Amino acid sequence: MRIVDDVLADGLGGLSHNVITGRIEDLIQWARSRSSWPASFGLACCAIEMMGAGGAHYDLARFGMEVFRASPRQADIMIVAGRVSQKMAPVLRQVYDQMMEPKWVISMGVCASSGGMFNNYAIVQGVDQVVPVDVYAPGCPPTPETLIHAIETLHGKIESGEILKRRAATGAGADIHVQEIAPIVTPVLLGSK
Repeated sequence: MRIVDDVLADGLGGLSHNVITGRIEDLIQWARSRSSWPASFGLACCAIEMMGAGGAHYDLARFGMEVFRASPRQADIMIVAGRVSQKMAPVLRQVYDQMMEPKWVISMGVCASSGGMFNNYAIVQGVDQVVPVDVYAPGCPPTPETLIHAIETLHGKIESGEILKRRAATGAGADIHVQEIAPIVTPVLLGSK
């Protein structure tokens, strides 16, 4: 029992309760924020950066999201990566509707967030017209670090319970905008063996 108390005291960051005196709502939100499974909805070049974030170098497994789910019934976070065409919008909505509640959406990239450079009739001018977006990750394409920052921001909002309260009141997403993070450049020595 002491081990469980120590783990909860360390892992729940800020909760001063133990297993016996902890609120069940806090424990559920803590578990939700650390066990989210993303449904990938890669539509364009942003999807390559999303795949890079799931690779060994950036290791999304640290956040409990190592497997992108192919079935929407197993996912609770949708990452919309790239431009959404008018023909793809009903499919996007259908996948979102098939996801289990509670569910969250990350809009990855300028094209998904606002249509980007494609200001025409064929591209949806913001995925928030189709599904409620909780976090916007900027960039063209956003770096894997930016996506990870957006995921961490979403996890913090899930743990606080703020998103579910807002969605119950307004029916909309959280509308959080994160800053783009520059890629980490690793020096390479040429000619060394």
